[in-house]
Amino acid sequence: MNIGIFDSGIGGITLLHQALLTLPKENYLFYADVDHVPYGTKTRQQVIEYVDEVIGFMVEHDCKAVVIACNTATSAAAALMREKYQIPIIGIEPAVKPAVEQHSGKRVMVVATPLTVREEKLKNLVARVDSEHLVDLLALPRLVGFAEAGEFDTPEVEQYLREELAPFDLENYSELVLGCTHFNYFKDSFAKIFKNRIRMIDGSEGTVNQLKRVLEQNNQLEDNEGSVQYFESGREIVSAEGLERIAKLHRRLDEMKKL
Repeated sequence: MNIGIFDSGIGGITLLHQALLTLPKENYLFYADVDHVPYGTKTRQQVIEYVDEVIGFMVEHDCKAVVIACNTATSAAAALMREKYQIPIIGIEPAVKPAVEQHSGKRVMVVATPLTVREEKLKNLVARVDSEHLVDLLALPRLVGFAEAGEFDTPEVEQYLREELAPFDLENYSELVLGCTHFNYFKDSFAKIFKNRIRMIDGSEGTVNQLKRVLEQNNQLEDNEGSVQYFESGREIVSAEGLERIAKLHRRLDEMKKL
């Protein structure tokens, strides 16, 4: 059986990358919903419909569990999908709690998509763990588009981030929560702007650890070859060009893990 992992686009490969490190002997089905990317600028109802379609596809393709590798989709649709489907559905959420716990006396910035920032789920999470009111939220909608276009360390990316972060005194921050899986590709740009004074945290490792716990509890861990099938909105990626593009993303993530 497969583990299904999906996102609105290539951001979810950051979570697949972590899953391959943690659970290398599982088979995976990765689904990038490129026909509807980005989710973060859509309405909640639109995102629910997209997620329902993707999970239905994964159930049909023998997935024993599904990981929603998208903070926006988790926030908007995870609870509803757990009511509808029988298989385990694991969502990702911004790693606000660990960031607040290790804030070193400074502030915590959470960057995410507009829909994630607007949703009550994130606001409730912040209210629950941020008793000292240290957290600031910032939507960065254009980063998803940059990632999908393969623009990671260009002058345009750096200029966009500098403009969006200009209202904040960056010396006041010790933690940066990457609240969108697409944002992991830009760790080098964030490090440059924060001048390496920032600790960057994302939810991928915690989410994959939760997946592992669920599979252990259900006696569903397997000893497979560790294969991955890649799909774009239901269309399998089989061309050498498409698979090389994905391989380049995995190589970039290896580099970003060093930061």
